[in-house]
Amino acid sequence: MLIASFQAKPGYEDQLRDELNAMIEPSEAEEGCLGYRPMSDPNRPGAMVCLEEWADEAALQYHFTTPHFKRINDALGTILAEPFGLRRLTDLPDDAGN
Repeated sequence: MLIASFQAKPGYEDQLRDELNAMIEPSEAEEGCLGYRPMSDPNRPGAMVCLEEWADEAALQYHFTTPHFKRINDALGTILAEPFGLRRLTDLPDDAGN
């Protein structure tokens, strides 16, 4: 699981929402994309995340080379108040002792 976090500049909230929503269809069409879901934080204006799930690292690395990723990456330079963050999460181990 990957969590991409975004903070829009004031006045750019709608543009960020539109850009993230525009990524859903082409991302989910990629081989190896298991899920791509943008969400907003109702308590922090302009704070949004995208919950992404990829079959493997190769699928994620391919995503970073696609035209739709390159387009949003360029647009984010104008929209974001700070660089976006990426956080990788893994499943909990089955046995807490190992």
